[in-house]
Formats: sequence, structure tokens, C-alpha cells
Amino acid sequence: MNGRGRTVVHLALAALLGAPAAAGAEGPLTAERAVELALAHNSQIINANADVLGARSAALGAWSAVLPSVSASLTRSGSQIRDQRGMTVVGGQFTVPTTTPEYTSYSTTPELSGVWPVLNLSALANVASARAGLQSTRWQREATRSAVALQARQQFYEVVKAVKLVEVNDHAIQLARDNERRVRVLFEVGSVSRSDLLKTQVQTAQSQLDSIAAVQNLLAQRNALASFVGIEEARLGEVDTVLAAAPVAYDEATVLREAEENRPDLKAARTALRSARAAVWSARLAWLPYVTVAGSAVYDPFSDTKTFDNDGIPTSAHSEYDRRVSGTLALNWDFLDPLAKGATAASARARLLRAESQYDVLRRDLAGEVHQAALTYEQALASERLARTAVASAAENTKLTQEKYNVGSATILDLIDAQVQLQRAESQLVSALAGIRVAEARLDQVRGRGV
Repeated sequence: MNGRGRTVVHLALAALLGAPAAAGAEGPLTAERAVELALAHNSQIINANADVLGARSAALGAWSAVLPSVSASLTRSGSQIRDQRGMTVVGGQFTVPTTTPEYTSYSTTPELSGVWPVLNLSALANVASARAGLQSTRWQREATRSAVALQARQQFYEVVKAVKLVEVNDHAIQLARDNERRVRVLFEVGSVSRSDLLKTQVQTAQSQLDSIAAVQNLLAQRNALASFVGIEEARLGEVDTVLAAAPVAYDEATVLREAEENRPDLKAARTALRSARAAVWSARLAWLPYVTVAGSAVYDPFSDTKTFDNDGIPTSAHSEYDRRVSGTLALNWDFLDPLAKGATAASARARLLRAESQYDVLRRDLAGEVHQAALTYEQALASERLARTAVASAAENTKLTQEKYNVGSATILDLIDAQVQLQRAESQLVSALAGIRVAEARLDQVRGRGV
């Protein structure tokens, strides 16, 4: 790579690592801060909150079918009749024609009415189903928050790993350039062949290519993290790259008990099953009759009428009373509606089958999920121990090779190979440390401590 290419890479890296912080002068972005941002802005959380609102709406709708409803009205009506003609039969023998040139009437009626389904078993069961459904949706929101927190931590440590790998590759470039300069000097004095010089040039070019790929990967991982937590990539700022992790001993039986007690998705599935069962009962009870109570009260209504006879003489009348109260008690039975009730019952049974299946799957797979998470954590610890051993071995080998090269018992290519092995070991250590943090987060999520 020429000087311009190296400058582009360094400027890109400086732009990535020196961007403004996400929330002003709060310091480097940590994993916990990334989780907070994701829980506030991630679309999965927004959809989960919307689902809770929808479930709350369904619960309120279910309550409306069992609670009394009251309405009030104030009615003002008027009518006018002109040239009304007719006949009146008197004593069954005489027919007298009648004519009303004009008739005018006005009335005002304040009324208060209400209806209360006092005994509707189907509606009561539907209320129980809606309440359980609302609780299930809330638990499902907690499960979504736990999953989002885990994904945010995973993506955060992908960024940390990418930053570390950029640093490792940058160091590798410096070593490759130093080696190339040495070999060039040796080639000019005839100590090494042209083939050795070409090999060092290939190693330098490969290191530069790896560095460019590492920077590109860092940018991709930062973009992915920014997209997931719901902010612009430039607002991520510097990322806290501390990867220290203290090994923790986990007892699978204890973790399993915690998971059974605390897992929000398991609680959501359990309450969803209860809601589905109540919905089936609601569909069955819909075939039974139900009782409703209705009543109305009219307070201080009045009416005024005016009638003109054939001679144009008006006659006025006014009537009013204090109140009128009426009530009904009705037994209702919708027995001629088999198609709608059958469709509701079939839908409720299908919902019950899905809820039973989901709950059984979660409960059946819980022990295996805990065991897999624990094994993944142990594997991450083993990988970290192996990587540290490999780094120590590669560093010692590089040191010995450097000493041999200094006394002439090793070639420059041997030294380059040792340095490449050290670089690879350092990269593997970075991946292992990031894997431990991700495995810890996964264990916390499995046992219900994801947020």
C-alpha cells in the first residue's frame, strides 16, 4: 500500500474511534449504555409496547360487556300539521267531517337510561381471558426486552472485538514494514535472495489488506450496533474496549430453578395458556341464556300544543310532569346463531392448541437450553485459557526466533512466521474474551436476568 492508502486507513480509523459521544460528554459507550439505548429505541421494544396497548384495549372491551352502561339525552322535538281532514263516526250512524286548519306541537324530554348485563357467563369468561391475555402480553414484553438486551450486548462485543482486531492488524502492519525494510537492506548487500524480499513484500501487502478489511469490518459492526440501538452511527462515539472477565462457577440445577421461576417468556406462555382456556369456556357459555337489566328515567318533560279551528280560533295546551321511571328485567337467549358461535368456538380451540404447544415446547426445551448455555460458557472459558497459552507460547517463540536471528541461526522468514503466529494468537485471544462476555449475557438471559 502506498502512503496515500495508509493515510486513508488511518483517517478512517481515527474517524471511527474519535467520533462524538452518544450523549455528549458521558465517556466511552459501555455495554450497559448500549442496552439502555436499545431498550429505549429498538423497534422490537416499540412493537412490544404496542402489543401491550392492544391487549389493554381488548381487556377494556371485554369489561364493557359486563359493566353497566349509562347514557343521557335531552330531546327537543316539534311538529306542525296544516289542513288535516278526516271523518268522525258518531254512534255508528252519523258521519261528521272534521277539519283542522293548523296544528303545532313542541316538547322537551330530558332522559337518563342504562343497561346492565347482570348475568352473562360468556362475557365474564371473556373478561378472565382478556385479563390473562394482557398479563401474558406484559410478560412477553419483558421477554422481548431480555432478548433485545442480549442482542445489544452481543453486537456491542462484536464492535469491541472489531476494535481490538484493528489494533492487532495495525501492529502487524508495523512489523511487516519493519521486516520488509530489513530484508531490503539484506538483499541490497546480497545476504538474502530476491525470493525472500518478495515474500516479505507479500506479507506486507497481506497485512495492509487485513488492516483494510478490519477497518471495514469495524465500520460494519458499528453501523449494525447503531441501527440496533436506534441512533446514528456518529453518535456512538468511542467504545469501551475493556474485555476483562472473571470466571464464575455456575450450578446447572440452580440456574434451571431460576429459569423456571424467572423466565418471562415461560410466564408469558403460561398466562397465554390460561387466557386461551378461558376463551374456550367463553365460547361454550355463549350458548346459554343471559340476563340483562335496563331502566330509564325522564325528568321534568313538558309539551306545548296549539290548534286552530275552522274559524281561526286558537286553542293552546300545556302538559308536564315531574318524572317517569321504567325498568325491565330480560332473559335473552341467542339460540338461532349456530354459525357465528361455531366459528368463535373453533377459533378459541385453535388458539388453545397453539398456546398448549408453545408452553410445552418452552418447558420441554428449558433444561436443554440451560445446559447448552452453561456448556457454551465453559467452552468460552476454555477457549480463553487456550488463547492465553497460545499467546504466551507465540510470544516466547517470537522472542527465541528473534534471538536466533540476531546470532544468524534463523532466517528473516522464520522471524516473520513467528510474528504472524503471535498476531493470530492475539486475535484469537480477543475473540475468546468477547465470547466470554457474550456467554455470560446468554446465561443471564436464560435464567431470567437478561435486563
